Parts: sequence; structure tokens; C-alpha cells
Amino acid sequence: MLDLGTLKALIDRHGGALDAPVRSFELGGKRFAAGTGPDLMGVINLSADSWYRESVCLSTEQAVRRGLRLAAEGAAIVDVGAESTLPHAGIVDDEGQRAALLPVIRELSSAGLLVSAETYRPEVARACLGAGARVVNITGDEGAGEIFRMVADHDAAAIICFVQGGNVRRVGDLRLAADHGAVLREYFGRRIELAEGAGVRRIWLDPGMGFYYRNLKDSAERVRYQMRTFLETFRLRELGWPTCHALPHAFEYFEDEVRSAEAFFAVLAILGKTDLLRTHEVTKVRGVARAMGCFGGEGEG
Repeated sequence: MLDLGTLKALIDRHGGALDAPVRSFELGGKRFAAGTGPDLMGVINLSADSWYRESVCLSTEQAVRRGLRLAAEGAAIVDVGAESTLPHAGIVDDEGQRAALLPVIRELSSAGLLVSAETYRPEVARACLGAGARVVNITGDEGAGEIFRMVADHDAAAIICFVQGGNVRRVGDLRLAADHGAVLREYFGRRIELAEGAGVRRIWLDPGMGFYYRNLKDSAERVRYQMRTFLETFRLRELGWPTCHALPHAFEYFEDEVRSAEAFFAVLAILGKTDLLRTHEVTKVRGVARAMGCFGGEGEG
């Protein structure tokens, strides 16, 4: 059971990381300041295989409408992806991803939105940056060095995802150590060095890509892993860059109310000092963030 004792034990072990300084930066005229409460990133899925039906858009016009609505609801960034991470989903090649992503990115960028392109393919990342994307949500290790150089050339930002394997579609079993937080710190330390060496000046770290590993088949084991990852995210602050989380789901526990799961996990992510929350449910998560901010007097009434 998650309780105050659990939180106290976590702080007793790792509390020194809570106040570690984290970089803030400006992107597209918006200031992303660590420690001021989480920013929100809304989601557009351009793949019919994506399971979160409310986020699926099967035409450019539908995707643009959703993007504008997400921004109006409070999303600072809109993340657009053309390939589902589900095991049964089809692989979408470079040409297919570009055909789906580029018209949406161009229109949303022209409307003044900050757009993120989710991909592990360097040629897709190149095209998306050329079309106006200001963030690349990098969901793979292979080709990451090349993508970092593109991001730097476009003075854009990178979300570095934790992936054990070539990319999110080709992962092995998640190797869980006794102190998984230390494993994450080591992993991101290496990726940060590569990104900074390529000239990237804006980074978010996303330790949650491990939520999708196939060997976490038992629902209780998977949810425990997700919850611990959220609560220990503050340990990554010692690396100096802000963090991002794609909020997950737990069908087995939420059942018909699965659309409320992201709001629950947002509480844990905010407790762990996550800086950017990727969510399909912007209005629900915005309410959670505002309510939690009120506790210390920082939030809006």
C-alpha cells in the first residue's frame, strides 16, 4: 500500500536530490521553468492501431482540430505520432510516417503551436524538424546520435526516452535491478553526454518508456514498477535536466473508468517532481496539477 510511510522512506534514502538545480529554457517563446509545476503535453495519434481511441485522428483536418483544442485546454506542447507502440501494431516506414506527420506539423506550427514529433527514425525526425516541429520525442537508441545533431542544428529540444533495445518497437525484456533508479541515472547520464556533445541545449528525460516492456505481464508488477518510477523521478534531478512522463493506464484496476487513470498517475508524477506530463486527458490532468499546486499556496484558486 502506498502511504506516507512509503514516501518518508523514499525521502530518507534519496532526499538530497530533491533540491538539485535543474535547467530552465525557452522554446518557441515559452519559458519552461523547472520547479514551477508541471507543463502539459497533449497527444495526437495518427495510427489507427493506437488503443486510446479519443486521441486517434485519421485525417489531417481532424488532427489539426484536436491539436488546436489541446492547446486551448492548456497543453504547452502537442505531441504527434504516426506509429503505435502496441505489440500487434504495424510498422510504419519512413515514407508512411512522413506522409502522416508532415501536413499536421506544418498546419499546427503555422497556427503558433509548439509541436513535438514522436519517432525513432532519423529521416522522419529530419523531415519533421524541417516542417516546423520544435521537439523530437526520441523513442529509440539506434540513430539517436544523428537525431541529436539534427535537433541542435534546428535549435530545437529533445525528449530522451529510456529504451533498452534499438527502439520502442524492438525491445527485449526489461532488466530490473535492485536499485532501478540508479540504472536510470546511469542510462540518462550517457545519453545526456551524447546529446550535449552534439550541441543540444534543451532536454527532457523520460524514464517511463520502460512501462511498455513485454515481460511486465503481471498487472500488479507493472503498476508497482510504474508507481515507483514516478515517485523516484526526482532522483534524476541530479543530472541537471527536467523530466517528462507519458502517463500510463491500468485497465485491470480502473476498468470502465480507465480514462481516469492518467489523472491518478499524474498525482504520483507530480510528487516525483516531473516537469512535463504527456497526457491524452489534458483537462483532467490540468485539474490535478492546479489542485496540488494549491496545497502550498502556489496554485490558482
